[in-house]
Amino acid sequence: MSVLRQPPSSTRSVPRPLPLTLMNPLMVAQHTPCTMHLSILPPELACKLFYAMLDLSQSWQRNKWWLFDRVVESPHRTSFYARKTDGVGPNDSWQEAAQYWYNGRQTDPPEVFPDVMEEACVYVENIVNNEMQRRSRLPLEWGGRGSEGQIWRANVAASNCYEGTKDSVGFHSDQLTYLGPYPTIASLSLGTTRIFRLREVVPSEEIHSRMAQTFNIPLPHNSLIIMHASTQENFKHSVPPQPTLDLYRPLFPHASRLVSPPEPSNCRINITFRFYRPDFKPQSIPRCNCGVPTILRPDMKNRHDGQTDKYWWTCYAGAQNEGKGCSFWQVMDMKAEGRGPTISDVGNDKR
Repeated sequence: MSVLRQPPSSTRSVPRPLPLTLMNPLMVAQHTPCTMHLSILPPELACKLFYAMLDLSQSWQRNKWWLFDRVVESPHRTSFYARKTDGVGPNDSWQEAAQYWYNGRQTDPPEVFPDVMEEACVYVENIVNNEMQRRSRLPLEWGGRGSEGQIWRANVAASNCYEGTKDSVGFHSDQLTYLGPYPTIASLSLGTTRIFRLREVVPSEEIHSRMAQTFNIPLPHNSLIIMHASTQENFKHSVPPQPTLDLYRPLFPHASRLVSPPEPSNCRINITFRFYRPDFKPQSIPRCNCGVPTILRPDMKNRHDGQTDKYWWTCYAGAQNEGKGCSFWQVMDMKAEGRGPTISDVGNDKR
């Protein structure tokens, strides 16, 4: 007697590639749309900035938001800073006019860059602009206004503190609501070394032929990783928990704690410098049926030739409204919404 069995599947299983550890800048540039830069600040400035942000981090908060039917809390402390001007014009009142929203709620007016962060930002901007000059530009990137319009300016910074082995952040791509398409984000690491993990999003047409590749990038003290244009559209990133970590041993003592040798630390301070585009200012963001500003998301599953990529505005009110939002969804139309100029508008794909 024969036994009826389900015929074998006609689709072959796709092996999952092992994570690849990228140990140096050459490997990072070879495998990802990012660049890695080591020892970017003078050692004493890097140490001074670490101490300043570590002291400030004692008052930083853990973000909270609704996920389905419960409130969740981010497993690290965070804060937000803005420059005195937007980096495009001389207007120093842009912070008061900003009225930013994050995770479905209106934020408090951001703190101004501390002086030591302002000093470090000059080094970061120089490195980012030197890198961008070597890269082809994508059509929807900010095209700027005037002779220096395409120069990247860091006008805001999200700062995070990862203390110990358990502080972390899960896989995500940065919200593009105020950054616009194809942003460049510069992430400065200070303190103990942590893993920065990148995982590609496989396009829909390729999901039956391959699985996503994951990259682990150890980021030591005083290193900068630049997430260039297309990183947020094609990858998600995280800082995972670690079973162990090496303590950071500062070269210089804290100005108010002159002990020798300086006390070691188990904290990583991360400052992500960003450019909030003038054509995506808060007043221009569509509101959903809940009356809350929407967020901008890229179409990560169907992409990406740099020409026909799609983005959409969607409701995010549920992040704070007991998980309840609306069905608002609208394709972003750069020209109809009066946004730009972009690289395609100025007819220049390279600086």
